Amino acid sequence: MPTLFRFLMTIAVLVGLAYAAMFALVFFVEPKKGEITVRIPAEKLNPPQQ
Repeated sequence: MPTLFRFLMTIAVLVGLAYAAMFALVFFVEPKKGEITVRIPAEKLNPPQQ
């Protein structure tokens, strides 16, 4: 039984670390905001008929 308890505690600690990492990303990382322009060639919009 101690082995099962140790395994479950290890899994709980790993899940807690993953949750803490996600929490830190949400609150401390700010996305870059800006306008994006992508040019699409006319050949891709209107392919020639065969």
